[in-house]
Amino acid sequence: MLDVLVVGGGVTGAGIALDAATRGLKVGIVEAQDWSSGTSSRSSKLVHGGLRYLYQLNFALVAESLRERGLLLTQNAPHLVKAQPLLWPLKIPVIERTYSAVGVGMYDAIAQIAHRGSVPTQRHHTKKTSLKLSPALKPDALNGSIVYYDARVDDSRLVITLVRTAVRYGALAANRVQLVGIEKDATGHVCGAELEDLESGKRFHVKTRSIINATGVWTEKTQSLGGSTGGLKVLASKGIHLVVPKNRIKSKVGLFLRTEKSVLFIIPWKRYWIIGTTDTKYHEDLRNPVADKEDIQYLLDHANSVLRDPLTTDDILGTFAGLRPLLQPGTLDGDEAKSTKVSREHTVTEAVPGLTVIAGGKLTSYRQMAEDAVDFTLGERRAKERPCVTAETPLQGADGYHALWNSREKIAAQSGLTVDQVEDLLDRYGSDIFAVLDSIKERPDLAQPLQGAPEYLRADVAFGVSHEGALHLEDILLHRVRLVYEHRDAGLSAVSEIADLMAEILKWNKKTKDKEIKQYEDVVRAVREAATIEDESEAQAVREAVEPIRPFLNV
Repeated sequence: MLDVLVVGGGVTGAGIALDAATRGLKVGIVEAQDWSSGTSSRSSKLVHGGLRYLYQLNFALVAESLRERGLLLTQNAPHLVKAQPLLWPLKIPVIERTYSAVGVGMYDAIAQIAHRGSVPTQRHHTKKTSLKLSPALKPDALNGSIVYYDARVDDSRLVITLVRTAVRYGALAANRVQLVGIEKDATGHVCGAELEDLESGKRFHVKTRSIINATGVWTEKTQSLGGSTGGLKVLASKGIHLVVPKNRIKSKVGLFLRTEKSVLFIIPWKRYWIIGTTDTKYHEDLRNPVADKEDIQYLLDHANSVLRDPLTTDDILGTFAGLRPLLQPGTLDGDEAKSTKVSREHTVTEAVPGLTVIAGGKLTSYRQMAEDAVDFTLGERRAKERPCVTAETPLQGADGYHALWNSREKIAAQSGLTVDQVEDLLDRYGSDIFAVLDSIKERPDLAQPLQGAPEYLRADVAFGVSHEGALHLEDILLHRVRLVYEHRDAGLSAVSEIADLMAEILKWNKKTKDKEIKQYEDVVRAVREAATIEDESEAQAVREAVEPIRPFLNV
């Protein structure tokens, strides 16, 4: 008998599983696809307070987010979350600088109160100094700038690490397992769940005292299994991102731009830049949103409004699109309602007795969302008896990260890897680097870089299968090594080697391996074709035509 069954393997569900497990509860978590396969692998990859929410006077949301950002940076996940300076170009010499300085100053002040010293405070720069920091900018695009800090994170890796940490504290976790039914007792209270293993097709029953629905844009469909029309209504909003090579934008800092609708980030990573995002109402297939031609041009136009050397579609390494699960108000103003007007704050409610539903929020606040969901499920008395401890619980790999970083040259010398490779492993796995190195000792060939993607080792693939639950080729390429958008060929040059290694570990036969390769090739082709289509419905139809490796069940 479980105390809590969590449905949904994104950042919210993974956070809930960890929260419940660290309170000593018996916890299970299931995800119908791969961990983080939905919104949580397709975000802007930022851990941020939400500067634009400050200008909306949403001080509580900003304070909550900045507190969570500080915890992740300094204690809970320093191996995954990194401070990121962002340059905000200013055009109007006095008015805009004053207005912006007050806003960013409040942002810094709230951050210092929420978690003192987690990032540096703002700095003001002249036009000359700004262009030294970011030579990529057009001289006429600014008269000066403010550089402030937020943070970045590999969103999929954060989710996978949360799941692994939850398992460390006793949670039971299964991906590619779908909730297909909810059982209630004579009083109408949840008492069990019917699950189907999408790998084997087998169904099984789990007894549980409660279920927490954390399925994001699938919230309404999942909660309907409880047999009630109550619960939350969610509006899907599409956000797309572009990835371009690191050498195409010459800048020592990231860029923050205000647009007529929202904001635009240009975020540096080690080998590329991520540019995003859009925010548009979405009514197509929920599983695999894609970037269409109009989306892509929108981002290029806004980025090029400040870049000296304009980007073109030829510069794009890859694209990705995700759906934000925004809470739907009781009534929107007809067809003219904008998704950007919907609250980003999360809400927890009870659809039927024993079925908790949580929706809204954002990646940065996942830990607080999890605490609220578990508190609500337990009720006031039991929540006080079993208080949340995740604010003091480092994630898997966080322990000793800084000391290991200081020892990276020594680790490299002892392991035979380069310092650069060790740095990458530390920033992916933290102290779990030793599990990776142990696997290399057992199989020295795992120390070799992938021939088609030398920034990753064969050990990354093996670890993704053995420790991180990857069952399919797309699980590795989309959520473990992220070649789907990091390489111009979407990782196709490395696919055969990765598939061979996975086939060896997972005991695939040739037919299975060939099917996995073809399915991924079809996905890459469809996403590329969709990027050339103006109409969103037509673009989505191209992507939907690709048969999924393990389709959802219609329930």
